[in-house]
Amino acid sequence: MTLFAALRLPGEILFGKGQRHALARVAQKHGKRALICTDERFAGTEIFAEIRSSLAAAGIALHVHDRVAPDVPRDSVGACVSEIGDFAPDMVIGIGGGSCLDMAKCAALLISHGGALSDYYGEFKVPGPVLPVIAVPTTAGTGSEVTPVAVISDPDRTLKVGISSPHLIAAAAICDPDLTLTCPAGLTAIAGADALTHAIEAYTAVRREGSAELAQNHVFIGKSDLSDQLALYAIRLIGRSLERACADGSDEAARADVMMGALAAGAAFGTAGTAAAHAIQYPAGALTHTAHGLGVATMLPYVLNYNRKAASAEIADVGEALGLVPAGRSKEVLAEATIEEVARLFAAIGITRTLAALGLPEERIDWTAEQALGIDRLIKNNPRPFDLSAMKRLIRAAFDGDLSAAAQ
Repeated sequence: MTLFAALRLPGEILFGKGQRHALARVAQKHGKRALICTDERFAGTEIFAEIRSSLAAAGIALHVHDRVAPDVPRDSVGACVSEIGDFAPDMVIGIGGGSCLDMAKCAALLISHGGALSDYYGEFKVPGPVLPVIAVPTTAGTGSEVTPVAVISDPDRTLKVGISSPHLIAAAAICDPDLTLTCPAGLTAIAGADALTHAIEAYTAVRREGSAELAQNHVFIGKSDLSDQLALYAIRLIGRSLERACADGSDEAARADVMMGALAAGAAFGTAGTAAAHAIQYPAGALTHTAHGLGVATMLPYVLNYNRKAASAEIADVGEALGLVPAGRSKEVLAEATIEEVARLFAAIGITRTLAALGLPEERIDWTAEQALGIDRLIKNNPRPFDLSAMKRLIRAAFDGDLSAAAQ
């Protein structure tokens, strides 16, 4: 196969300690009126007050929406857009966790194109550019600051839904690890595990023939030579520092590693896509009402073991990025050790080990399998194909905690 790669990224990415202080200068490039989307907790912090002051000093008029809720309820986006009246922002600034960034993307979409959010569910439904979005994450996990995706919860649907379009990629991403220093250990673990899952699923995704139509017809195109580099970089950073960041939230070096890892993982999967762990989490998460990052991390060791028959070399590469030494071991043996290391890491930071422990009802295993198999944009990215019986076996293995059964 010839060398092929594709990436879609923000026009400007700033990373490093204190980079939040560049926000006003970056915002000035996009206009003089900004809608800010954040949550009530962050809106009450001294840091947010400083950000508001710096933007005002730069001559930028502000409307602050500080009621972003987890998982972005569908109707909350319309309420946000309605409340601004005739404010007419030139840009939308999202500050907070992934939900705040997704709210900013959705608000920019509705301000620009109107209609209902449901008009844009799926891939390539956004008809053109949206208001510039400046994404300022305060957690290290979703990678939403660099991805073409916004995820919302729709009360008319059991599963969360996604809007996927290159037009939703932020104009600028400003990532300051200092903003994560107060993130609690539990949230640090779940967000970091989410980021590691993004990177591993992007690296082990199917590789497709790089035709000229591939990236024009699909938002997520599978692994490529550039997404691979970003994914492995993310795995190295998160693998060496996530446990430290969870154990000592004041460890600035560990915080920087995990935030850079989340950024790189987002850049990788924003083009490559994710796969079966994410597909299963959509219905499992809807039934258990558990955090997205917790669900995908619970599933990842089982999905990796299922994929070992088709992607042992890639899984072995993941192990080396995590710090495992090949020491003459075959790819198959190293892949097995990699899965054990991922499971060990997740256990060390408190990730739930089974779907049963997450609260999935046993009688809903078959329903979960049917729903997961129907999420084609993710299932088609998995390196080993599925049929319904295989999906049911995998979910049963994850429910029982039988890692070996997942490989069948």
